[in-house]
Amino acid sequence: MSARAGMAALILACALCAHVAALAQQLNIETSGRDGAITVTASADMQVDTRTAWGVISDYDHLAEFVPDMHSSRVVQRDGDKLVVEQTGEFGFLFFQQPVEVRLAVIESPRERIVARAVGGNLREMEGRYTLQDLPSGEVRLSYSGRLVPDFAVPPVIGKMVVRRELGRQFAAVVKEIMRRDALERGAAQKR
Repeated sequence: MSARAGMAALILACALCAHVAALAQQLNIETSGRDGAITVTASADMQVDTRTAWGVISDYDHLAEFVPDMHSSRVVQRDGDKLVVEQTGEFGFLFFQQPVEVRLAVIESPRERIVARAVGGNLREMEGRYTLQDLPSGEVRLSYSGRLVPDFAVPPVIGKMVVRRELGRQFAAVVKEIMRRDALERGAAQKR
């Protein structure tokens, strides 16, 4: 690698790190629990192309490649904007580990929202919604809201904390992947 190419790579890496650091200040995750149900909301504002953000959140067959503790994710049925997605993973903290299997009925509104609800697996109930919103600032807001009721025992003292930590890590990973793909696409566009 030439000195010039090495310097360009270093500058790109620093810019990406600064971008991720700025993102960390904009990431907001809230959880609450009542009657065995846990609700979660999360949002992040990013300077990215909406098409890139959509491409990441709807990339069901590759989610396990970048979402922590997700072992598999695959589309098993597609009919226009309606899909069935099966996912497996793990949910836990320290001594508490629980395998998670879920079959989701998904409805897409391209570049706007994804609504999913569990129709099988070991979550008694699960509903989630990703929303993309173009902001006047030129940023894109990715929001997630969800409600889940596990079909397995979650330790009451740490349950909400574990969900917040796990979903926070997963949401942050999705945001990081959006930013990574956006940086790659912008770099490719500049080379043209």
